[in-house]
Amino acid sequence: MENNHKSTSYWIPIIMAVCLAVGLFLGNVLTPKTVQAEQTSNGYSQKIQDVLHVLDNSYVDSVNYEELFESTIGDMLHKLDPHSNYIPAKDLKAMNESIEGRFGGVGIRFFIIRDTVCITNVLPGSPAMKTGLKAGDKIVKVNKEELDATITNEGVMKLLKGIENTDVNLTILRNKKRIQKKVTRGSIPVESVVAAYMMTDKVGYIRIDQFSMSTAMEFLFAAKNLKQQGLEKLIIDVRGNGGGLLTGATEIADAFLEAGTPIVETKGEHSPSYIYRATRNSALSDVEVAVLVNSSSASASEILAGALQDNDRGTIIGRRTFGKGLVQEDKMLRDGSNLRLTIARYYTPTGRCIQKPYSGDYHSYYEDQMDRYENGEMYKIDSTMFVDSLKFTTPKGKVVYGGGGIMPDVFVPYDTVGSSWYYTELRYSSVFTTFAFDFVQDKRGNWNSPKEYNASFKVTDEILMRFAKFAESEYNIKIKANDIQTSKALISQKIKGEIARQIWVEQGFFQVNNTKDTDVQEALEYLR
Repeated sequence: MENNHKSTSYWIPIIMAVCLAVGLFLGNVLTPKTVQAEQTSNGYSQKIQDVLHVLDNSYVDSVNYEELFESTIGDMLHKLDPHSNYIPAKDLKAMNESIEGRFGGVGIRFFIIRDTVCITNVLPGSPAMKTGLKAGDKIVKVNKEELDATITNEGVMKLLKGIENTDVNLTILRNKKRIQKKVTRGSIPVESVVAAYMMTDKVGYIRIDQFSMSTAMEFLFAAKNLKQQGLEKLIIDVRGNGGGLLTGATEIADAFLEAGTPIVETKGEHSPSYIYRATRNSALSDVEVAVLVNSSSASASEILAGALQDNDRGTIIGRRTFGKGLVQEDKMLRDGSNLRLTIARYYTPTGRCIQKPYSGDYHSYYEDQMDRYENGEMYKIDSTMFVDSLKFTTPKGKVVYGGGGIMPDVFVPYDTVGSSWYYTELRYSSVFTTFAFDFVQDKRGNWNSPKEYNASFKVTDEILMRFAKFAESEYNIKIKANDIQTSKALISQKIKGEIARQIWVEQGFFQVNNTKDTDVQEALEYLR
């Protein structure tokens, strides 16, 4: 007990100082800058110090103050809104990598299979490729650390990432032979445009996974390449894209709109109103566009969809988006941690605020996703969303609604054809990836392109049963003959798509998967 008390006593001044700093900071940021507000802020800071003092001297057990403090700050911010958040210093770097669009590393994609770190892809031009690493290699040692059954994805990333121009020594297993490789880390891009190709002679497809500093540049480069191949109509896929950097979306919208056209407006109590407008000659002014969305398309995805819909510039296809209409700004604290604080709401060009209601219950807010399945909204249009007070009209007279996400112009019901419990069990395991990794070991050079592979390769009944037996032996997912027949098309397509992903990453997966994707096919038919 004495040692525990000494430990907590050591941390008390530090915790109190941090609490005081945060209290003063929140007093400045969240309340008007008046003497009364500052006194209130200091009062709450004193109360926090008093509580910590009582805990330190009277609580029955030792207290993890860091964990207590960080969870309390998060809970407090979530009382304000669901998207303000506290980010500890140790987590901030990883979160910022997705925004900045790059990190220091070696340039591989890996997957842990049978407790072994297996390289599934090597990034072209990366330090790993220059050193001679290959897809199919297994990493068994990093520097002096042997990788055993306890290794996690996070643990591997921590070992491989680092400052650019520093070395990491790898021991790999290739054809049962150990090979030593020294790799000098470089700047590795985090791609946000993960697939771009021509679906027909005139219709192109671009998939955006997130919005970062480099997204607009990646998108415009991909679009330019597709235009050289005959692009006249474009499908932009932001399904499952939870957002990211606001300007990533505004700069893409800019490419479709005439100079001066409003894209989005942001305004808040302490944030002056600002309207983002198209600024240049639209590089894609002659391209007809459809945007694919679903209930996981949020934030920047909704800004892009809303800008094109409200300006009568694009057709939105799919299901109602998430409904995040709040803008966050990072506020750094003295210890290197961060408050990602909501400072404004954003409004689409017709004036819609599409932030969905928030009662203060953080968990219920995100459970809304599951509620949409249960109340049937994923299968038919929810007419209760069409409220007169939330009705807006585009310049060409199209009626749109605010109040909770972007409602698509063309609704596509969620496709459940062929679903079964057996397929669900398979899909939520890693069996498809593991099977595909094993399957392509001696076949990576069999096809020159995803297009050739998609046209020539078929998942035969023999491959399907081999997969089912593999799932049973490796993952204990029992073979269910009736369900296999029910879900045969889904399982076969998933196997085929994952094999393509092993060879050509997301570019290959989407070229294969989109041929059977109901949403994509609906958009393709609409543009035709």
